[in-house]
Amino acid sequence: MLVLLDAAPTPLLAIEGNAARALNRAARTLFATDDRILPIPAALSQLGVSHLSHEGRRWRIDRVIVSDHRAVAALIDIEQEERVAEARATTEMIQVLGHELLNGLAPIASLAESGVTAIDRPGVDLDLLREILGTLARRAEGLQRFTEAYRALARLPGPILRPTNLREMADDLARLSAGRWPDITLWVEVDDGLTWSFDRDQIDQALWALLQNAAEAARSSDARVSLSINHVKAQLVIDVVDNGAGIAPASSTLVFRPFHTTKPDGNGIGLSLARQIALAHGGSLTLVNGPGTIFRMTLPRA
Repeated sequence: MLVLLDAAPTPLLAIEGNAARALNRAARTLFATDDRILPIPAALSQLGVSHLSHEGRRWRIDRVIVSDHRAVAALIDIEQEERVAEARATTEMIQVLGHELLNGLAPIASLAESGVTAIDRPGVDLDLLREILGTLARRAEGLQRFTEAYRALARLPGPILRPTNLREMADDLARLSAGRWPDITLWVEVDDGLTWSFDRDQIDQALWALLQNAAEAARSSDARVSLSINHVKAQLVIDVVDNGAGIAPASSTLVFRPFHTTKPDGNGIGLSLARQIALAHGGSLTLVNGPGTIFRMTLPRA
């Protein structure tokens, strides 16, 4: 067991008050020590701190509390995690893109062949040819819309951070929502006097996508949607909640997948783009278990 612990690639530390010891080879190498870590980085001795910068790299501190003053911590290389996640996301995006393009091109190729066959027949049936070409044009336009949506998703610009009055932004969204969905009640809750630095245009776009998703999911009778914006510890927490039937467990892992949609006229871009915007701000967008559907966006202080 001790041999496996020593060979683990993740640095492991024992922390007791203001002292820390390296528990395995990876930790000894990282801090250039045989045992005690001197001086101890301040982030390790403070229980509320979850990240450490050391040797030009950023680490996430995963702690297991043993007693009031003792803990065991694993240091997770954030950059490595991000590289793995990026590679996984790129692979998934390529798979989705290839699948959708093949699905779009197959009927176009079939219609083109049908058009050639119709022309080659004696006495060209112009009505049939017109019908084939019209369908072909519509399919090509659909494929063009798909590729434009993909390009918009792939070319999200970096956020420009500016202080924003959250009450003002929420009121603007409420007015837009009332005009777009007059039969749906939108409840808005915002901490008084709350301001936050982010790219308002991008966050507006992300929240509008969440509100649209909630409005479409809310029950047809007594449809209700809520938007709450609160300051929790060092984060801004934004919840968009609807009183619909919720998302089936089988679909919960797919809701943020680009181009995944269960709506006949949907393009599957809104939730994926909203999550990309949150990630670009250093935050997150998650689906939270609860009555109805709850999407939670968290944004850190700039």
